[in-house]
Amino acid sequence: MRDGAAPSRVATWGWWTRATRSFARRPRRFASRSCRRPVTAARLVARCVRGIEELLADEVGRLGTVGAVGHREVRFTARPGPAVLSLATADDVFVIASEVGGIGRARADLQRLRRAVAAADLDRVLRVRDRCGGPPGARTLDVSASVLGRRAFNRYDLEDAAGEVLARRLGLPYRSRRAGGRPPVGGLSWRVTVVDDRATLALRVPARPLHRRPYKQASVPGTLHPPLAAAMLRLAGVGAGQLLLDPCCGAGTLPIEAAGRGADAIGCDAAPAAVAAAVSNGRGTGVAWAVADAGALPLRDGSVDRIAVNPPWARQVAPRGRLAAAPDALWREARRVLAPGGRIVALLPDPRPPAGLEVQRVLPVSLFGAHPVVVVLTPR
Repeated sequence: MRDGAAPSRVATWGWWTRATRSFARRPRRFASRSCRRPVTAARLVARCVRGIEELLADEVGRLGTVGAVGHREVRFTARPGPAVLSLATADDVFVIASEVGGIGRARADLQRLRRAVAAADLDRVLRVRDRCGGPPGARTLDVSASVLGRRAFNRYDLEDAAGEVLARRLGLPYRSRRAGGRPPVGGLSWRVTVVDDRATLALRVPARPLHRRPYKQASVPGTLHPPLAAAMLRLAGVGAGQLLLDPCCGAGTLPIEAAGRGADAIGCDAAPAAVAAAVSNGRGTGVAWAVADAGALPLRDGSVDRIAVNPPWARQVAPRGRLAAAPDALWREARRVLAPGGRIVALLPDPRPPAGLEVQRVLPVSLFGAHPVVVVLTPR
């Protein structure tokens, strides 16, 4: 790539809505023959990485009304439609089927969950899923569960309690996770969460979790979780007409997600294998890729509007090139190429500001057992 060369503008591309638009027109398999009232509003829950709940709530607000923001989730009411599958900061999205209180610590409290599942309006839940773009033709069902606090039962007890009732009601075989097996692809995936004394039963809308982006076929060590990348871009204020740079792009997650927001994007990495993975993942997005040292970027001064970066922490990924000897070279180059009024958003192991930069916001997150921080930085 020539010095200062910028890629052509990338049109906004919605992978989820295009991929699922046809599903809403397909026949419903499980809806009953009883009178069906039109579904004008649905109660849903979107789940996310710990720490970005407020960013997800802000994104959800364009679809409907946020009801509650909790631990790794946002509950909301919205008109059912494929737009719910476009939530970039969500790990997954579900239709709420039932909520029940009184789930204490005793094993006998599982009976309350069974009764709630038996009474849930499953026909309505399945119609909402259909309207939102959920795929038809499921032949099995599975349940995953999570519970906060010590109980006389575990997640598998919760899963089996709900799964056995759902299997009887829907006439589908239930695939338990208790023995460590992975459920077949394409089944109805239900989720049970227990927080305090309250349990929620919900049905996943898409065929697979939203965080499993269709574009991400190639990977490298330390690759960034796509919804967290989307959250970083929201903090950066990346949008159409702006030029984003990721100087340590890895498999290309940040630039590709930026292209999805209508921005132009450049991804650089010192590792040729990483750039090859990014090129493969980014086909058709218009992102410009380059094998380049983050300590000596092939860009003009003040040429990029935003920088988003997940630098090598010397854990999963060791620094390469000039960063191996002088890690601060990354920030010196970032300050050089950033345009006046620009912003840097970085995923770092701690909130200490790099030299020459001021911290504007710190967002602690939890990801795969690690506890990094997303830091918004501006030049001093």
